[in-house]
Amino acid sequence: MRLQTIFGLIIITAAVSACGQNRGAAPNPDLLYTDSTRTEERELNDPNRSTIWDVFDNANAEQITNVNRYLWAASLDVLNFLPVQEVDPFTGVIVTGYGTPPGGGRQYRATVHISDPALAARSLSVSLQTSGGSPVSAATTRAVEDAILSRARQLRIADNKL
Repeated sequence: MRLQTIFGLIIITAAVSACGQNRGAAPNPDLLYTDSTRTEERELNDPNRSTIWDVFDNANAEQITNVNRYLWAASLDVLNFLPVQEVDPFTGVIVTGYGTPPGGGRQYRATVHISDPALAARSLSVSLQTSGGSPVSAATTRAVEDAILSRARQLRIADNKL
C-alpha cells in the first residue's frame, strides 16, 4: 500500500512539473546558447514563460480592463452632481456618494462599470440606489445610461474621430 502511494505521488509530481514545459511551440532562437548559464537566465526572464505556479502569483491577480475614454468622461460629466467617492480606471469602476439631481428632490447614489473599450451600450453598466432604500425604477437607470451614451457620442464627435 505504501509503495502504491509513493508511486502515485511520483506520477502526480511528474505530471505537474510538465505543465510549465514548452507546449509544442517553435524554439526561440534567442534562447539557443551554448553557455547553459546564459540559457537559464534567458528562460527565466522570458515574458512569455508560464508555469503552474503563475496561478499563485499575486501580481497577476489584478484584473485590468481597457476602458473607453469617452464613456469614462461622459459618466463623470453626466453624474457631476454626485460626489465621487472612488474611481478605478484600471477596472473601469466609478462609485459616487449620495446627491440630489438638478430639479429633483430624491437623493441618489451611482456605481458605474465600464467593461469594454468599445463605445457601445454593452460596455456600460449603471447601478442606482436611493438614500431611503427604495428601489430605483429601470426606466430611471436606463435614462441615466442613455444620457451617458449620448454624451460619450458627443465627446467622440467633438474629437473628430467619427
